Amino acid sequence: MTATTPSVLSTRALNRATLERQLLLRRADMDAARAVEQLVGLQTQVPTNHYTALWSRLDGFDPEDFSRRFGEREFVRLSMMRCTIHTVTARDALALRPLVQVVQDRTLKSAFGKRLAGVDLEQVVVRSRELLEEKPRSSGELGKILAEEWPGTQVQALGMVARHLLPLVQVTPRGLWQRGGLARHTTAGHWLGRQPVAEKDADLDAFVLRYLAAFGPASVQDVQMWSGLTRLREVIERQRDQLAVFRDESGTELYDLPDAPRPDADVPAPARFLPEFDNVFIGHKDRARIVGEGAQRHFWKGFEALPVFLSDGFLRGTWRIDADRKHTRAALEIKPFTSLPRAARDALEAEGAALLAFHTPGAEHAVWWEPPYGEG
Repeated sequence: MTATTPSVLSTRALNRATLERQLLLRRADMDAARAVEQLVGLQTQVPTNHYTALWSRLDGFDPEDFSRRFGEREFVRLSMMRCTIHTVTARDALALRPLVQVVQDRTLKSAFGKRLAGVDLEQVVVRSRELLEEKPRSSGELGKILAEEWPGTQVQALGMVARHLLPLVQVTPRGLWQRGGLARHTTAGHWLGRQPVAEKDADLDAFVLRYLAAFGPASVQDVQMWSGLTRLREVIERQRDQLAVFRDESGTELYDLPDAPRPDADVPAPARFLPEFDNVFIGHKDRARIVGEGAQRHFWKGFEALPVFLSDGFLRGTWRIDADRKHTRAALEIKPFTSLPRAARDALEAEGAALLAFHTPGAEHAVWWEPPYGEG
C-alpha cells in the first residue's frame, strides 16, 4: 500500500480547532466539573484565575456555586503539569498527579539538589507528611520546622521537598470567590480522604489522548511541553493507528483523535477575555495558532504574565480591571498590541462590559482603551 500524505492544516484552522476544544468558540452549556475535566485542568498560578477562565467558557457560570463546590473539595489546586499550579477535579488530582511525579523529581533535583546534598529526602518526606497532615502549613513555615531537625540545610530547600515529592493541595480559603489566604498545603490524600493511584497504575496513554482532545491537533513536542514529560513519541506511536495525522504549514506532524471537532478556518471567533497563564496560549510548544508574531513580548515578562484578550481567535492585547477598595467604581482598561478595526473594538467593549459586571456587580462601570503597545 502507498502511504497517504497527511493533510496540511493552516494556522487559522488550528486556531479554530483549539478554540473549539477549549470552549472558546461559544460558551458551553456544561457543568463546571465536566468542563474542567474536558480541559484537563485549568492553569491557575493566580488563585482566582479559574473564575475568569470558566466565565469566558461556560454559559451562565455561577462563581458562588463554583466556590462552594471548591470549598467542599470537589475541586482542588495543586502542582501538576510543568510543576505549575492547576485547578482540577478531585478525581483528576488523584488519577493524574502520579503521572507527572517524574517532572517533580527532576525539578527538585535541578533547583535544590546542591542545597539538599547529604540530606535523606525520604526522611524529610516522612516528617513533612506528618507536619502537613497535622496542620496545613506554607512552604516557609514547614521549612523552618524542618530546619530545626536538619540544621545547616537551607530553609527554602527543605520546605520545597514536600512541594515536589508529595502530592500537596493548597487549602481554602485560597481559591475561593472574592476571598483569599496564604498558600498553605496538606496532602491530597488527607484533604480528599482518598489516596492518589499508584504511579504504576496511572494511565499515560489515556493522559496523552485527553491532551489531544483538549488541545489537538498537536505535535509530540506540544504534548511534551504542556505536560513537562519527555519521550512521549513512543506513546503516540503505539496509538498511531487510532489517530488522525496532519501537518502544519511548516511541515510538523500533528496528531488528533479522528472524531474530534475541526471547524472550518473561517468560522467566526468571538471576543474573549482570559486570565494570566490561560490554557489556550500555554498548551503548545508552537503557539503560533494563538499568539501572533511579536505578541508574546508584550504580555509575558520572565515568569510573569498579563491577562489577555482574543479577537478573531488570536491574542490581540492585554487588559486589567481597576476598582476602588469598596468596588463602587470599576474600569476595564484594554491595551491592544496594534490598532484594531471598529467592529473588533465594539465586540470587545460589549464583552468587556459583561466582564466588569461579573467581577464587580453593582459598581459604576467604564471601559477604557489604552494606546496600542509602542504608541504611548
